[in-house]
Amino acid sequence: MSRFLIALIPPQHILDYVNQVKQYFADNYNSRSALKSPPHITLQPPFEWDEGNVTQLEEYLKNFASSRTGVLVTLNQYGAFPPRVIYIDVINTPELIALQLDLITYMESIGIYDPNTKTRTFTPHMTVAYRDLTKQNFKVAWQEFEHRQVNFEFGADNICLLLHDGKRWNVLSKFQFS
Repeated sequence: MSRFLIALIPPQHILDYVNQVKQYFADNYNSRSALKSPPHITLQPPFEWDEGNVTQLEEYLKNFASSRTGVLVTLNQYGAFPPRVIYIDVINTPELIALQLDLITYMESIGIYDPNTKTRTFTPHMTVAYRDLTKQNFKVAWQEFEHRQVNFEFGADNICLLLHDGKRWNVLSKFQFS
């Protein structure tokens, strides 16, 4: 079994910016975990799937994406899940909520279920530091980033399937919206 997740990946100029912020956290706050994945907005949390049946999973995702239209995504300010996570906040629009809910429902129909999606509110975000950010470094970093300005907007026209290779998350395939 391999680990996968499904996410929205921003265009290159936003990837570059967010990767610079992640590197800043690595250099200044000794928090490198966020560098183990491309900047993304998780729609379906990590799940396990038989790597021998990846083609079937990709076909399911192609069918899902082909019935959807793109969504406008706005990154606005920084946010936090104390005491360890700092992220770039994503404005939670009705279109983004509907996309995530429809995907979760669709994934359940093919046997992928995450009980946390029923108890946790969908909070779209792009993580820049987590897990290895100490509580002490979190406090200092959050004082630095809490009021920092960031604002990007992009049209998400696909969803991405990411595969964990044992060390990091990598984009395996993309599925275009109609």
